[in-house]
Amino acid sequence: MIDEIFIWKFLKFCIVGFSGMIIDFGTTWLLKEKIKVNKYIANSTGFTLAASSNYLLNRFWTFHSINPRIATEYGSFILISLVGLAINNLIIFLLNEKIRINFYLSKLFAIGVVTVWNFFMNYMITFR
Repeated sequence: MIDEIFIWKFLKFCIVGFSGMIIDFGTTWLLKEKIKVNKYIANSTGFTLAASSNYLLNRFWTFHSINPRIATEYGSFILISLVGLAINNLIIFLLNEKIRINFYLSKLFAIGVVTVWNFFMNYMITFR
């Protein structure tokens, strides 16, 4: 049975993720649409900026981490995020390039999948 603390952490993680999604989509849109950067570079940049912001918010608010090894914790978070980025880009490639679903709709679906990946991996590894 899933306890209330676990559910509350997941909800907080999702709220943090929503703030990251704004950073991610905003950066991606700015780079792709206004600056005309390659969509995968724009996507990767948005994702990386969002992941860094999410680490800080999740460390202090979601998981209340007091781990003094911040560099190690951040590294773990970013490594998990990079695997998530690979999953994210793969989903976008499959949905947008192969199936021809709108880029931003594909990105939204990818974010949903990667949110679940990121939460469970960070819950079990980074902030255990």
